[in-house]
Formats: sequence, structure tokens, C-alpha cells
Amino acid sequence: MVSPVVRSYATPPPGKQEIDLFLRAMHTLLRSSGEVQLRALVETYLAMEPSLHVDALEATVDLACLTYVTLRLPSCIDRVRHVLLGQTEETFRRRGYPEVEHWQPVEAPGRRRKMLFNGEATLAVFIASPSDIDDLVPTLLALEIEWNKLHDRLHRQPGLLALLEAVPLDGPVPTEDHERLLTGLGIDAAGWERLQTIWDGQARARLRTVAAGRRHFGVQLLGGSLNDFRRALHVWWRRVEHGAAGSDLEARPVYFVSSNTHSLANLLSGFARAHEAELRHFVERPERRALAALADNLQEQRAPGIYDNYLYYVQRHFLADPGQRHAQAARAAAEGESGITFIRATQALAVDAQVIDIAKLKLDRIDRRLRIPGLEGLGASNALIINVDYPLGYAAYQMLHTVSYHTTVLQGLYVMGKAATLNGRIGDVMIANAFLDEHSGNTYMVNNAFIAQDIAPFLAFGTALDGQQAVAVRGTFLQNHRYLDELYQAGYTVVEMEAGPFLDALAENTFLDRYPVDQVVNLFGAPYEVGILHYASDTPFSRGNNLGARTLSYFGMDSTYASAVAILRRIFGRELARLKQERGSG
Repeated sequence: MVSPVVRSYATPPPGKQEIDLFLRAMHTLLRSSGEVQLRALVETYLAMEPSLHVDALEATVDLACLTYVTLRLPSCIDRVRHVLLGQTEETFRRRGYPEVEHWQPVEAPGRRRKMLFNGEATLAVFIASPSDIDDLVPTLLALEIEWNKLHDRLHRQPGLLALLEAVPLDGPVPTEDHERLLTGLGIDAAGWERLQTIWDGQARARLRTVAAGRRHFGVQLLGGSLNDFRRALHVWWRRVEHGAAGSDLEARPVYFVSSNTHSLANLLSGFARAHEAELRHFVERPERRALAALADNLQEQRAPGIYDNYLYYVQRHFLADPGQRHAQAARAAAEGESGITFIRATQALAVDAQVIDIAKLKLDRIDRRLRIPGLEGLGASNALIINVDYPLGYAAYQMLHTVSYHTTVLQGLYVMGKAATLNGRIGDVMIANAFLDEHSGNTYMVNNAFIAQDIAPFLAFGTALDGQQAVAVRGTFLQNHRYLDELYQAGYTVVEMEAGPFLDALAENTFLDRYPVDQVVNLFGAPYEVGILHYASDTPFSRGNNLGARTLSYFGMDSTYASAVAILRRIFGRELARLKQERGSG
């Protein structure tokens, strides 16, 4: 068990009150019809002492936080001064940006969100719900703080700026100069390697950019009404309907899954196994020795499917290689043959979707971990799986609300997401049956379809923990150590972002009224099954130990695929039972 970080305070440390104060300050600031400067929020931000930004008040750079925010922003952020927030292209056009759809699309490695850059200093960000605001603004603010700390250090340390300008941008640097540079920056060799990683090997060039000027972001909220968000969801659903034309989404039984767009498809299409020889040849190249060595290190593990997980991991690198475009087309074809339709979100919400026709699955191709007794009976199924690339925060409520409105026979809700754990380790899988939702204030009691034994046989490195309690927070930066400790003392061990909003929508599918506020809600009588799994990506009680400090890398595949296998096995079992019941009643 990981214990909370112990600190000494002359006065009580900041807690939930300081978080709420920051949120009020942020939302009142963004009500302005014009651009607002985020520097106005620095004082209230620092006062809440976010657990993801433990060294915000220190003069030295917080590398864990800098890594975290860098992975969640596009690389063009170095040039951005103005950030526009809106829901749809129409929102931007209505507010004076008619050409926004022609701007350059940009991406962030660690956060799926539609963003367009005008090539100069303005970034347009498409928001799916208020949670995007709660997530993005603190992320920008954290970057602004760390950027300016680096800028000040480069200018205040004697001779540091001259040294940075003298060393070459690429290639070797004399050891003495390199050590002087690291000492001046206040980082060690591991910290320098992290900067090189997050800055694509261009740390010296990026530091020169930092040295060129302090950073201050201006943000303007172009559309923030509930109707604007509903319009964006309507556009998204029309895209799904068009992409899955002929599937009759409104009439057929549907299993709704929130996960990602690679796990289920990899498990069902058989592409990796069919191209095993190509994947093995791919890792034999000298520059990929680490991938080849990983296979040898995994041989001693005995968990079922660990080699398949390895192939899926290599496949991701393989398909990302510019020389493998033919393989990308081959994978799409393999998925199509298995009844998997991929629908890329090109408008409004950056939430890709897949519609999977269960009857069209090629059962001889699916991952061996999915082969439960009687599987051949799925050929008679008329059910679909709708899998969405997990929405962030309150967007989960709006998405399930939309899907349940447009489909008449929902059979189940299955959620797989990342979370912070207050009592486990990175890579563990947590299964909760009580959920506190910060958005509505409700505590939901849920008959979770999963128990630890559904996951444990497929885990090699992590542990499956059931009987947990979860809290759905409004943003990753909106916790501090006192608040987390209070949650932990109250029995909450999982900190996540989407289950609570999903359960708000489920409440509206269960009862006559809109979801309540600040109530304890029993969802054991829900009209369809609910299964919720979270794999641990952060341990906030360990100082600075988050995905900025440590990446899940291959080992994230362990918990991800164990969870995905459990979800698909559950869906297959439920569908076979439904078909048997229909035959019996017929």
C-alpha cells in the first residue's frame, strides 16, 4: 500500500475549498465575451496545490508535470498565444472565424481532442463538454508556469544562456559543457533524457525557444451553452449513423462500450497473428532491438495471451511506420471482413467509434482468450457492439444520453478507462461498486458485472482489485493531497473521470426524472447490465509519480487487454444467453 505524502504546514493544507475557489474563478473569468489571460488564475491555481503539480511553487522545473502537460498538448503549443474554445465549426464561424476548418489539424499524444492551428499563434480547440474546459485550462496554466520558470532560470543563471546558444542543436556536446547545462537547469541526466523524449529529441532547440520569451496564454470561450454541446453530439451521432449505414442502429440490440479503438479490434480481427512473421521481421532491425529483447523477457511469464499482447504492441509501432501504409490498408480490410466498421470523428467531437456486427465475426481469427463454450452460436446474433473512444468527463453523460435516445434495445454498458489508484500500483485493474460523481454530487450504488476473477487470469504484472469505491472528478489537476487523503479516509480508492457521468445518464434510463443532485442512488434496478473497469495509470500519493514521470509503455498492455478480454467475454456470454432465451420462448 502506498502511504500519503507527509508535509508540514503552519496552517491547514489546501483542500477541496481551494479547488472549488479555483473552479469558480476560472468559470467566471471565461464568461467574458473576449479573450482572457490565464495569468489571472495563477494565484488561485497555486493556492490549491494540485497533486499533479507538486513543485509548482519551487524555482526548479517540475519535470513530472511538464511531461504530463506536454503529452496532452500539440507540439505547436510553443508558438501559440491565443486559444479558442468552441463545439463545432459553426460555433467558430458564428464568432468570426469562417476559415477555421481550413486550419492545420494538430494532435496531442496523450489527449484525443480535435484541434486546429492557424500556423501563426492561434489554436482552435473543439470541446465536447465543460469537462474539456476543466481539463484544458489547468493544463495550459501548468505549462505556462513551468515554461516561465525555465525561461527565468536560463536568464538568471550566470552564463547559462550563452552556453545554450553556443552548443550545437544536434550532435555531441563536450561533457563539461553538457554537465554545466544540466547544473544550470537544475536537472540530472535522467531529467535531460526525459526532456529529449517529450521534445522529440530537440531539447536544445526547444530550450532556445523558451529562452526567447516568457509564455502567457489568452483563452476565449466562443460557445458554452448546453445547447451548443447537444448540437455537437447530434453532429457526432449523424456521422456514426452515416458510417454504419445499413446496420439499423435504432432497431437492433446494442452493447455499448467505452474503451479505445484498438483493443477490441485487435482481439477480434486476428490481424496481428496473421502477420506475425512480418511483425517479427520488423523488430529484427537494429534500431528496434528493445522491441525484440522485450519478447525474450516476456517468455518467463505464464499469463494467457501475453505473447498476443506483445504482438499487439509491436503492431502499433509497425503500423505507425511510414513505410507500412500497405499494412494499414490490410488491417482495415481484416477488420471489415470481421464485421468491424471504423468511424473516424471528423467534425465536432474527437470521439472515434466502431460498430461491430457480432454475427459477422470470424471466430477462427479471434484472440484465443475469447473462445468461450458455444461461441459458434453467435452466428445467429442480430446484435451490435458500439465502441467509442472513451469520452472525457461530462461528455460521457452526453454520449450515453445520445446513444440511448437513438437506440431502443440497449443490452449493456461497459466502461474501460484509466484512473488513479490510492491503494494500488500502476497497472492494477480496479473494480468498484460505489461511485461518487463530483458533477452531480450523487453517490451511485452499482451491481458491477465484473469481479476480480474475471480479470485476474489474464493479468501477468498487475492485480485485480474488486470491492473498490470510485470518485469521478472534474479534472486531473483538480485534486490536492489533503482532498485525496480525505477521499481515502472515506473509503474511496479510485479517482477517475467518466464513470460518474455515465451513471448520471444511466439514472435517466432507469427513473422517470432527470438525474438527481446530491443523492445516494441505487442502480441495482437498471434496465441493462453495467460493467466498469479501470486500470491504474497514476499513484498520486507517490510524489510526482504519474504518467508524466512513468509511462505505462508495454506493461499498460497487460491491464488494458485483460480488461478488454473480460468485456468481450462478458458480452459474448450475455448474447449467447439472450439467443438461447429467445429460442426457448419461440
